[in-house]
Amino acid sequence: MKRIMFTGGSGKAGKHVVQYLVDHGCQVLNIDRTPLDNPAVRTLITDITDSGQVFNALSSYMGLREFDPSLRPVRADAVVHFAAIPRIMITPDNEVFRVNTMGTYNVIEAAVALGIRKVIIASSETTYGLVFSHEPRDPAYLPLDEEYPVDPPDSYALSKICNEATARAFATRSGADIYAIRIGNVIEPHEYARFPDFFANPEGRRRILWSYIDARDLGQLVLRAVETDGLGFQVFNAAQDDCSSNLPTAELLRRFYPNVRLTRPLGEHETLLANAKARTMLGFRPAHSWRTEPTARR
Repeated sequence: MKRIMFTGGSGKAGKHVVQYLVDHGCQVLNIDRTPLDNPAVRTLITDITDSGQVFNALSSYMGLREFDPSLRPVRADAVVHFAAIPRIMITPDNEVFRVNTMGTYNVIEAAVALGIRKVIIASSETTYGLVFSHEPRDPAYLPLDEEYPVDPPDSYALSKICNEATARAFATRSGADIYAIRIGNVIEPHEYARFPDFFANPEGRRRILWSYIDARDLGQLVLRAVETDGLGFQVFNAAQDDCSSNLPTAELLRRFYPNVRLTRPLGEHETLLANAKARTMLGFRPAHSWRTEPTARR
């Protein structure tokens, strides 16, 4: 049984990933400012921008009840860090940057100092610089892979780039495995009912290149990352195999990105947020698609 400290497990993506981990035999402690409605998981209310609280949380007892037979802490096998301000336009830009960068620094620093040898952090597709640019912009090439020269203009994506650099520094210093997952647009199971609207307006998802990641498959990717050792620092895209449009990928490119260079031939409906690295190095195999969800095809 893997013991996993999970920050941000009460969020949109986090709650599904936590459930996936629990369903696959993991013990999870949720570290968040908001309780998680999950009877199998206890929430430890924690402010990740407070280094002392983070050290205390990551070294605490992980069980469910204060009257368990033993309350002795046991070191976690992994830390999964999802806690963050999730996008721009929720708080002022400088607060987005402060919370996301300091929170991530505190989490990774505490994990490494406590001897936890596996840390997974949530990065973002916004790092590629398309999603929150002032006006739509063309990428340097497609599909977007983890070697792309990221150049985001906004505070949220910049915070994620800084977090990736922090992760690399701690991995280099400590020898721990620290993987950053660039998460695409998270789709919960009930949200497949929105796909007919996506189909009717392909322009609306241009900035995210029509990418998406099923919340359950994100759980699979996180678990595979937890179970895959020895990779040092790595960045992985998290995306389904296909686009969130019923148009062929070639047609989407012709309409919206006619001048962008392709680095290789693409499949008929292949994602433009490349997931080949996660498939190859982690064994990621997305199990869901809008094509298999009845509500997406009403």
